[in-house]
Amino acid sequence: MEVYLSTLSKITIPTNGSLCLLRLSAIGDVCHAAAMVHRIRTHRPDIRITWIIGKIEYQLLKGMDGVDFVVYDKKTGRQGMKAIKAQFKDTRFDVLCIMQIALRANLLSRAIRAKVRLGFDKARSKEGHSLFINKRIAAQHQPHVLEGFMAFADAMGIPPAAELQWSLPLSSDDLQVGVALADNLGDYAVICPAASKAERNWTAEGYASIANWLVNQGLKVLLCGGPAPLDRQIGDAILAAGATVEQDLIGKTTLKELAGVLARAKVVVAPDTGPAHMATTVGTPVVGLYAHSNPIRTGPYLNRDEVVSVYADCVAEQHGKPWQSLPWGTRAKGESLMARIQPEQVENVLVKVLNK
Repeated sequence: MEVYLSTLSKITIPTNGSLCLLRLSAIGDVCHAAAMVHRIRTHRPDIRITWIIGKIEYQLLKGMDGVDFVVYDKKTGRQGMKAIKAQFKDTRFDVLCIMQIALRANLLSRAIRAKVRLGFDKARSKEGHSLFINKRIAAQHQPHVLEGFMAFADAMGIPPAAELQWSLPLSSDDLQVGVALADNLGDYAVICPAASKAERNWTAEGYASIANWLVNQGLKVLLCGGPAPLDRQIGDAILAAGATVEQDLIGKTTLKELAGVLARAKVVVAPDTGPAHMATTVGTPVVGLYAHSNPIRTGPYLNRDEVVSVYADCVAEQHGKPWQSLPWGTRAKGESLMARIQPEQVENVLVKVLNK
């Protein structure tokens, strides 16, 4: 029978015990999960950690100290699930943390045998999640995604870290990409304009306006992003809108090299997208742009007070009540919501961040 965990009911992982984490995607979410892994590694380095992760996300986290990764490519479907089941047929973990509620992840969890199958509280359990777990993390009041993941560490009795850290496994070569740019260009800002869905992107004209404003502040501007067609499309539109861009690096870096570029930037401007959270992991301030999701829940964790958001207005108009009166995580819907963000709003927040 499933139970709620309280501060008096912790899961105990024995010395040299085994832990399996199931979090496949996305880039921002695995960055949040990496902070939890660092916390576990700090206080319980004896625990053997296996992380089942997505193919793309693995490219960022491969080489993480003390973690054995098992890559699941969603394109392999049931065959991939069968392969993982065969790989672990003789393994029984002390704890399996099912840190993703998507049906695909829930089904994949059936391939893993574990004494404790730890999942989310009832309020966050969707897509049949409750059927695949036998323990729950404690309920939380309006948590950020990162805090939701940290609740798994709480449930396992892992003490809080003295300082929030991510410890991305970046090599000197990865970091040198940003060092070389700073040596050649001086101070620079990065615009990562593309989210996974086009409706979450700001307008090309807005990005171009901010690029030119940043140049007027004495910063070089770089465009960064992945190899997806949407990234290239918005990048081309920004250039066509008259943005003064020193270098266009969209699709030209690996994820780890991109982290190196972000690490040396003075500031990153981005919508709700993975590179915004990557920038947080390497200590670079982020000005996040939000309309569809609540930045208190999904914004750059260390810069939630420096976002530009029209989410509150959009969701209140659509539901007839403020977000505080709606289920946590309620999204606003619409293809043109981001256009409500004005360049002047972004400039005002950038002044605050750059003057810190």
